[in-house]
Amino acid sequence: METIQNKWIRGAVPALLLHFSIGTVYCWSIFSQEIASYIGFSKGAVEWAFSFAIFFLGMSAAFLGNLVEKNIHKSSLIASVAFSLGMAGTGFFIWYGGMHQHSVLSLIGIYICYGFIMGIGLGTGYLSPVKTLMLWFKDKKGLATGLAVAGFGAAKAIASPIMQRLLGENRSGEIYKMFFILAAAYFVIMMIGHFLLEKPADWIEPQEKSKTGGIAAALRREPLLSYAGIWLMFYLNITCGLAIISQEKMIVKCIGLAGSIGLISTVSAVFNAGGRLGFSAWADYMKDRKSVYQLIFAVSILFTAVVLVTGGITRGSEHAVLALFVLAMIFIVNAGYGGGFSNIPTLLSDHYGMSSISAIHGITLSAWAFAGLTGNQMASAIVEHTGAVVVNAQGIAVNPSGYQNVLYVTGALYCVSLLLCTFLVKPSKNQK
Repeated sequence: METIQNKWIRGAVPALLLHFSIGTVYCWSIFSQEIASYIGFSKGAVEWAFSFAIFFLGMSAAFLGNLVEKNIHKSSLIASVAFSLGMAGTGFFIWYGGMHQHSVLSLIGIYICYGFIMGIGLGTGYLSPVKTLMLWFKDKKGLATGLAVAGFGAAKAIASPIMQRLLGENRSGEIYKMFFILAAAYFVIMMIGHFLLEKPADWIEPQEKSKTGGIAAALRREPLLSYAGIWLMFYLNITCGLAIISQEKMIVKCIGLAGSIGLISTVSAVFNAGGRLGFSAWADYMKDRKSVYQLIFAVSILFTAVVLVTGGITRGSEHAVLALFVLAMIFIVNAGYGGGFSNIPTLLSDHYGMSSISAIHGITLSAWAFAGLTGNQMASAIVEHTGAVVVNAQGIAVNPSGYQNVLYVTGALYCVSLLLCTFLVKPSKNQK
């Protein structure tokens, strides 16, 4: 009974607390326009703060993976302090920008705080509980990691209404106060997770890692092409997911459902979280965990193809069935995007073992860093340079053909991902 309780108290609960907190990074779109207006810059300039946050999440995970491997308490403490400090610092520079309109210093300060400092908290916070969960739930590693990573995905759905309320109260010009409130709240939540997080008492870290080469030795267990295939398919899945998710609101407007954006955003967040938990738990019962990626890519290709063939985005405002096809594609992409994240640590553990999994997982998350810079930017460039802007029946200026063109690119990239997964990633013989 004690072991069962420890699984939850020392593993699952602190993981959820940490991931629920850092997952609110995806709430940036809720208040980015208000921040831009308050400090006197364009929304596009402010949006780079989010891109930098995702980039430094991946890069800090890559470079600090060894620290997480050695000491989860130190890494979770760094995560709690860096994330909260970055949130508070963002609030300070928003306040400064309000006092000094069009100040480059305020914009750079937001980039540093929300991007770099919070990015360090995001990377270390994301990694810290993952290996611990897999050690506690040895027979259901996918379920365990899926549960934690689902917290990351569900954070936006849970925190958005709270932030909207705080934003409404401070819309008059004190938006920075929201960040101070959030910084304090998340520091408390993450510190509770930090104090609770603990590896099983019977787990002994291998002492021979320095002699055998650690990560390099683990990666030599299989051909380099196999790892390259994992990294690339992970990168492409995130790139495609961000390309669609970042444009989700405008796609919904294209199909004439502007009035339902809030509801659709919540449902897509639920699919994102559900994909993280569902796909990873399902993978526990598969002979080879890479099969779940083949499934994710296959259904993503199928639903993207349906929208392309029917012209769902360009004609969805005129035909309700086509609009439903577009919504189904958005939900499936969200589920596959989330499932890609939750399955990567367990896939890596099946291939390279548990001894250096935090470090290897951290290096692999560098794919997230680069996808964070390319996914939404790629989609924005396609929409900006192709198609034509029209005013729909609701009086909203949209570019349906431009967003339809985004799907040609993401559909092709999903096909490449499926080929990489099938032919480059070596079948695992170690799944348990």
